[in-house]
Amino acid sequence: MHGLINRSIQCFLGDTYGVALWSRVAVAAGLPPEGFETMLTYEEAVTDRVLDLAAEDLAKPREALLEDLGIYLASLEPLRRLLRFGGVDYADFLHSLDELAERAHLAVPELDLPEVRLIPLGPDRYRLICARRRGYGAVFAGILRAMADDYGALALIDAEEGAEAVGIELLQARFAEGRRFDLAVGRGG
Repeated sequence: MHGLINRSIQCFLGDTYGVALWSRVAVAAGLPPEGFETMLTYEEAVTDRVLDLAAEDLAKPREALLEDLGIYLASLEPLRRLLRFGGVDYADFLHSLDELAERAHLAVPELDLPEVRLIPLGPDRYRLICARRRGYGAVFAGILRAMADDYGALALIDAEEGAEAVGIELLQARFAEGRRFDLAVGRGG
């Protein structure tokens, strides 16, 4: 697993639940206190161990923790910008998800994100399939919830238990005012 992903998990745990939680998880996982190096690669078992230990410490289901991770990731401005380049509204954003791994690869060539595929199921209903790795469905459920808010859309997001898939129903594309987004960094807010 790329160190950037592991470092993002570390930052999420520290920022959301406190440095003390991260310290307990790092010790239990046999990691150095400073945690992950962003440009190194780690065994997937290390990532799984960190997630399992954090979920256990928080007495929280792993899937709920991963969904919170997705919400956190979408709140980080560099990732939010990458996601917002997907379209002018939430429906456009959803349709751009098939290209997300390629866009991320342009930013960080060594980053190996899962392929995702959006399947239209009817008017304003979709299913997002996340390939390859346990937990990505829950992370994407969190990202999709956060981005619906970011766009001002009202959507039902349902991580399918036992499958790396997310059900999406777009109820209202313009439910509330979304967050401002400009292509140029530093303009507006």
